Amino acid sequence: MNIALFYHSLVSDWNHGNAHFLRGIASELIARRHNVSIYEPFQSWSAQNLRNEHGHGAIHEFNKFFPDLHSITYHADTLDLDCCLDGVDLVLVHEWNDTALVRRIGRHHAGKRRRYVLFFHDTHHRAITAPSEMHRYDLSDYNGVLAYGETLRRVYLDRGWVKQAWTWHEAADTRVFRPLSRNNIQGDVVWIGNWGDDERKSELAEFLIEPIGKLKLRGKVFGVRYPADARESLRKTGIEYGGWIPNYRVPEVFARYKTTIHIPRRPYVEALTGIPTIRPFEALACGIPLICSPWSDSENLFEPGRDFLIARDGFEMKKHLRALLTDKQMARDIAGHGLKTIRAHHTCAHRVDQLLRIYEEVGE
Repeated sequence: MNIALFYHSLVSDWNHGNAHFLRGIASELIARRHNVSIYEPFQSWSAQNLRNEHGHGAIHEFNKFFPDLHSITYHADTLDLDCCLDGVDLVLVHEWNDTALVRRIGRHHAGKRRRYVLFFHDTHHRAITAPSEMHRYDLSDYNGVLAYGETLRRVYLDRGWVKQAWTWHEAADTRVFRPLSRNNIQGDVVWIGNWGDDERKSELAEFLIEPIGKLKLRGKVFGVRYPADARESLRKTGIEYGGWIPNYRVPEVFARYKTTIHIPRRPYVEALTGIPTIRPFEALACGIPLICSPWSDSENLFEPGRDFLIARDGFEMKKHLRALLTDKQMARDIAGHGLKTIRAHHTCAHRVDQLLRIYEEVGE
């Protein structure tokens, strides 16, 4: 099958978590001998920031790590959709695309009885937190929406933006995210995540910075867009700040720490229940014990308490950290159960299976 994917960036994951899932899905499709073409705009915001901070070496390293993954860069004003989509069977257009491009692809799909199946893929909270922005996307000529949570799927249907929508959760790319040798432990707690425009400022203080400081643990944080006051708060607490890390290097980091933490942004806790984002999938796939700040697993993706621990407040976070760091059998049990759940239900192979079933359903 010939598949075209239009996304913000394949080569850069600088403040761009969608690249994680894109790489995993594309790798799985290619492994199954599908022809995959990935399109990203020339000098995308994420890729520009990556080059500005880390030079072209970061892109070269990506190409070495993913030799089978390549993107086609385009200029919006010269993009020839007839050429790009000739003979294509399936097209996915991600939410982080320009509204004009989303409309153009829809119009192309509607013209001349184009035979490909066209989906809009949404992995963000704007449909709820900024509906006026999402209303500008013309999806009238799309076959439907792939939403990464049931709550989000219902928003599209209830507001009449599309006639069909499916829940398509993110998942772990287990080619990359897998348990590695844990013979070189360097610290107690690692947290990997971007600052997030103050969407979890107080949560980071309560569930990460204060517990590590109070328990005098060895901690490290990776991520981008941390303001000066946030970096100073980490420094005062004795938490090392590692800056940006390529996502495919994260398993190496998890192997050097005893536990990790997931702190979802506020919109996912308050408005988009059931959407964990991709970080917990990746952590569990690496076999590291995980503690989460509160979020509602309304879609029963996991078994909280067995796959990971939930800390309802800072006090419980300190309690869970003490337990996992002192009770090695408990830590092994939590990590092992989480890994088993990922392998059974939440890999990119599972999501590709689902995508192809949806494709067949629409085709019929």
